[in-house]
Amino acid sequence: MTFMENISEVTEFIPMGLTNAPELQVPLFIIFTLIYLITLVGNLGMVMLILLNSRLHPPMYFFLSNLSLVDFIYSTAVTPKLMEGFLTEHKVISYNACAAQTFFLITFATTECFLLAAMAFVHHAAVCRPLHYSTSMKGTTCVLLVTCCYVYGFLQSSIHVAFTFHLSFCHSNVINHFFCDTPPILALSCSDIHMNDITVFTLSAFDVDFALVIILNSYILIFIAILSMSSTEGRKKAFSTCISHLTTVSLFCGTIIFMYLQPSSSHFMDKDKMASMFYTTIIPMLNPLVYSLRNKEVKNAFKKIARKVLFSVGLVN
Repeated sequence: MTFMENISEVTEFIPMGLTNAPELQVPLFIIFTLIYLITLVGNLGMVMLILLNSRLHPPMYFFLSNLSLVDFIYSTAVTPKLMEGFLTEHKVISYNACAAQTFFLITFATTECFLLAAMAFVHHAAVCRPLHYSTSMKGTTCVLLVTCCYVYGFLQSSIHVAFTFHLSFCHSNVINHFFCDTPPILALSCSDIHMNDITVFTLSAFDVDFALVIILNSYILIFIAILSMSSTEGRKKAFSTCISHLTTVSLFCGTIIFMYLQPSSSHFMDKDKMASMFYTTIIPMLNPLVYSLRNKEVKNAFKKIARKVLFSVGLVN
């Protein structure tokens, strides 16, 4: 049943998907399958590469491995269900599965936001205080920073899900989106969602503003330090690392700002779908490529592992 009287009758939601055009379903399924496979191989490959190579154990690579893991998890929360929808006419997700999808997405998207801020802080320590880097960025400090990112993501997601899924849904159970995200779910509610709008806006604004303040302050100090370097090679290496991170920050934070830092009345679902598709599927696919293509150590480690694999199967001497 599409129209509901209250929350007790809601047992499932129907995501509308990206498009209803029949001729696009199979091509889109193929495209997103390729995107997801690249995301899977790229991110899990990055995690394994960092774990297996002793030269990739400095703090920055520890954070990078967690970033790759987070990208993989929140993409997996959305993309397989999206792919399934391209092949089935009856696109249905249960009430509990919808809540779980929202929970995992917000948890790991929030975690990524703060991981990016922590990585900027680590960059700052490496460039501006190189003599104290090994002592200030000890293993326990890195683990504590990463743990705080995950815990905060879990707590914020719990608040969002609790505030959203206690509402009554009496208008429709058809979600004008391709996954269970907060704004399109709130649009279905017949409850007063004023406090929900404030909560979403306030928490999202805090996340992005807090992360950007740390990132901008870190990079102002980093660029000042880089400009004072006498070594051209040192400048190039520092700039290369910074550009990779700033690219990821710009793509991710820019999309989050567009999606969540506006009132629900200002949402246009077609534009929201494109923005959501970008940060749930495209960015997780691009991040390993951005970091690996601009990082000499990662490229060398990959070549070394590939050479060992090819040697073990007898393809090279």
